[in-house]
Order: sequence, then C-alpha cells, then structure tokens
Amino acid sequence: MIRVQTGIVDPGEEIGQLARAAGAGAVTTFVGVVRDEGGALLALTLEHYPGMTERALEALEAEARARWPVGDIRIVHRVGRMVPGDVIVFVGVSAIHRAEAFAACEFLIDRLKTDAPFWKFEEGREGARWVDARDGDDARAKRWR
Repeated sequence: MIRVQTGIVDPGEEIGQLARAAGAGAVTTFVGVVRDEGGALLALTLEHYPGMTERALEALEAEARARWPVGDIRIVHRVGRMVPGDVIVFVGVSAIHRAEAFAACEFLIDRLKTDAPFWKFEEGREGARWVDARDGDDARAKRWR
C-alpha cells in the first residue's frame, strides 16, 4: 500500500495494519522524522510530481516483493510544509520471518531516498535553500543494485 499525503502520518495505525496482515510473524518499520538541525531548522517543505512519485514507490514495492517473501508493505510519505518533529515517512513490512522483513524494509528506505522524486526545501534561521542529495544516501542505495 502506497500513500503520498499532506496529512499527518500515524505510525501506530500503520503498524496495526501490518500486524493484522495474513501470515505476519514479524513487522519491521522505519519512521523518518523532520530533524530540528540543532534548532536551526524552522520548516521543511517537500514537493513531488503526483502520479510519478506513486509509480516510483510502486516500482520499489514490486522490487522488494520480488527479492523477499514478504506479506504487507506500507509506504506512507508526507508532502507539503512540515516542522521539526513531524513524521515525514513511514515504511513498514510484514513477513513470516524477521530477516526478510528487516531486509525489505531497509531496502525500501535506502532506495526511496534516491529513487523517489521528492524535492526538499528548508527554511532556517540562516535563510532558505533547496536540499541536495547526500552522498551517503547514494552509497546506501547503490549497494542494493
């Protein structure tokens, strides 16, 4: 299940859905939160291309399913303006066993960071700027290719 939304992401609700999935013996999750950057960040705005973004996330979901025997996959990504402490992304995977759930979840967040078309704009005490991709994100994604 893929959702891109402006509203608040509720990790507890998403985990509950994963735990109730047929055959779930393990549930792993990643919750990304807007960092406050030591108090310097005032807000973060995420932009995306509707339709294109969902297709990219669906392709990642399909690839994870091809690699591991998983049950339910939930990717919920927020767009729009957020403040430090807001949940920006939820990735969750259920599987019969934990190893597959952990691997698929790690794969999804690593690849999402580089393969999904999102653009970040930060507003801070020092001004505003577009955020470039980080080298570490590229390295983490590359190991799955």
